[in-house]
Amino acid sequence: MERVLGIGGWFLRADDPAALAAWYREALGLDADEQGVWTQESGPTVFATFDADTEHLGDRRQGMMLNLRVRDLDAMLVQLHAVGATVDDHVEEMDGVGRFGWVTDPEGNRLELWQPA
Repeated sequence: MERVLGIGGWFLRADDPAALAAWYREALGLDADEQGVWTQESGPTVFATFDADTEHLGDRRQGMMLNLRVRDLDAMLVQLHAVGATVDDHVEEMDGVGRFGWVTDPEGNRLELWQPA
């Protein structure tokens, strides 16, 4: 059986694509090149499904949520607050898994930030 090798792309609709790309670059340090190619550090990627009525993904119109690995969750949250991002004040810790925080981008997409254990 053939298997997928990993995530090959992440595509977002946006009212202002250039502004949203700039937000990801400036607020999160996502350093994609002019073609949108982003070379990320190796590490785990979690694939999980949730019940249709979960509040974990944010707005019910958002059918999926991207989880981004970070080295230092506290520093990232401070950085996001500094640029005026909408940051959830709740931080969650799961033993053996790591720490989680959430931010909403300027287009209303909820993102999860994960500092692995």
